[in-house]
Amino acid sequence: MFKGFRSFLLRGNVVDLAVGIVIGAAFTAVVTGFVTAFLTPLIGVATGAVGDFTQKTFSVAGTRFPYGVFVNALIGFVLVAAVIYFAVVVPVGRLQSRFESAKPTPVAKADCPECLSPVPTAAVRCSFCTSELVGRTGFPAQALQSR
Repeated sequence: MFKGFRSFLLRGNVVDLAVGIVIGAAFTAVVTGFVTAFLTPLIGVATGAVGDFTQKTFSVAGTRFPYGVFVNALIGFVLVAAVIYFAVVVPVGRLQSRFESAKPTPVAKADCPECLSPVPTAAVRCSFCTSELVGRTGFPAQALQSR
């Protein structure tokens, strides 16, 4: 029983997932700290408020609604999403596009006149029904000259 549990834990994808969660939690703390320390006060400066809306409330029939908590959470979410997008997603996307190899061009194919299976146009025989394709419509005639 423990041997199966050990092999489950040591699988590559489980370990990668655990590392990703731990790094994600640490990164979330960094981004949240940045948003709380710098961006939320900037919004407060721009709007003329302190940047902390948690004390904002309204009352209906004697019941208090603390909408400021929601406004703070909403602003924090938008700012965290913006920081993650512009500081992580965009640069990583550009970096990946630089290191991606050129995609191979797809091989031109035509349907075999006998079995209608897709076959490369440079083929001499159909790989499905083995009929000869030399000189047939859609297949190059140069193969005739090489025989």
